[in-house]
Formats: sequence, C-alpha cells, structure tokens
Amino acid sequence: MKISLRDVSARHPAAKATTAAALRGLSLQMASGEQVAVIGPSGAGKTTLLHLLCCALPPSTGCLELNARDPWKLPRGQLQRLRGELFLAPQVPPLPPRQRVVTAVLAGRLPQIGLWQSLRSLFYPTAITQADAALARFDLSDKLFARVDRLSGGERQRVGLARALVTQATLLLVDEPLSALDPTRGLQALVSLTQAAQERGATLVCTLHHVEMALQHFPRIVGLRDGALAFDLSAAEVTPERLRALYAQHLHELTGPGPAAPDLPVAVLPPRVMNCR
Repeated sequence: MKISLRDVSARHPAAKATTAAALRGLSLQMASGEQVAVIGPSGAGKTTLLHLLCCALPPSTGCLELNARDPWKLPRGQLQRLRGELFLAPQVPPLPPRQRVVTAVLAGRLPQIGLWQSLRSLFYPTAITQADAALARFDLSDKLFARVDRLSGGERQRVGLARALVTQATLLLVDEPLSALDPTRGLQALVSLTQAAQERGATLVCTLHHVEMALQHFPRIVGLRDGALAFDLSAAEVTPERLRALYAQHLHELTGPGPAAPDLPVAVLPPRVMNCR
C-alpha cells in the first residue's frame, strides 16, 4: 500500500485544545512494499503515527492518502473495506484471557472474511494449519490450543505478532514488537515480520525503541522528535551524531547537565537509550 502524508498534524481526541499536537506538520511518502522503522524518544509521536495510518485517528490538519485515496473522504462502506487492508499490531495485544491461542491468532483474518465467518470462527476455528504455521515462525507451535491466560507476557506478544502473518492486509503497522522479548526472541520476531511482509509485497511500518535492531533490519529509518520529523534516511545514513541529536533531551535527563552528554558515542549510550521505553 502506498502512503502519503502532507503537512499532517494530529491531536488525540481527549487532548485539550491548549495541548500541543502529538504530530506536527509531518510529510512522508512510502512506496508499496517498503519497510520502514520509526524511531525516537518516548512521546515523539510514533504510536500516534500508526493510529493515523490505520485510520483510527483523523488528521487535525494536512492530508493523508492511502493508495491515493483520502480515507476520511470515502463513503462509510469504502472506508470499512479500506480498513480491512490495514493491520495494527499494538504493543500490548488485546487478547481475551480465556481464549485459545489458535482463535486469538486467526482473529487477524476477521477483517477479510466477513461477519458470518467471523462469528463462526470464534467457536469453530478454521485455517488451523495457517495459524500453526504462523506460530511456528515465532517458536510457539506447542501453544496452539493453550489458553491465553496461561502464557507469559513475551508469549502473548508473539501471539499478537503471529496475527500479522495470517492477515491479508497490504499495510502492516507494528508498535514496539520487542518490548517484552529477549534479544533472541526479538531478532526472531523482526525476521519473521519482515520476511512475511516481503513475501506478499505488503508495506511494513514498525516503531522501535531498539535502535540497533532498526538499523540492522530496516532499509529506511524515520526519526521523530516532539511530534515532528527529525530525519528520513536510509539506515546507512543514520550516523551516531544524528542519533545523539534525536535522543539529546533523553540523554540529558539520564546523565544530567553538562557538555559530556551530547558527546557520548552511540556504542556506549546508556541501555535505556538504546532500548528505552
């Protein structure tokens, strides 16, 4: 799916009019099938960007287009069909505790299979082989019929990510997929997500606090700070100096005032900066 944002600002619906916009004057273009990591300090607007792209939040100003269509100008039926082409994997997946894992995974197909099949699948899951294959890519095959409330936090996060592999969406939006995972599981998750998106030509936009993972596994990096675009570069162009500038305020909060904080090399950035939450 092709994405275009032109001078977009966005404000949370519950925010006061005097509150600064979560996104300010953002302009970005993403081609179909592109894979983009979005990085930046907490509060930079990364999650708000995903909510904007999945049509859960309208722009306050500016223009958003998905496949050259403004979703907020479409008739209701067309908007619903467009939303069926989008998939958002939130940082904390909404998994009913008594639900079986197979049902939780196959919920990723619900926007594409219609109301009747959706209701039926809650009680009689179909495409079990597809769910099993998705779970296998996250090393969770043995949890296929387990209850969600018997899983660890990291296992629940991987179940939420497995949904992205069974959906037929052409735009995959993934919010902090590594927050509950150890480095090995995190690497496995990123490889599975990027491979699955590439296999079917889907556009992948992933927010990450793990800067090193973003640089290693995504060809394009978008940096956000205070709701605005800090840079939009290839991974090879993201220098230590740019990262220090992006996280300068966060470094100042961690290390205190003084001239040394901005000069810290990226290799020895505090762990909470390279893996900040």
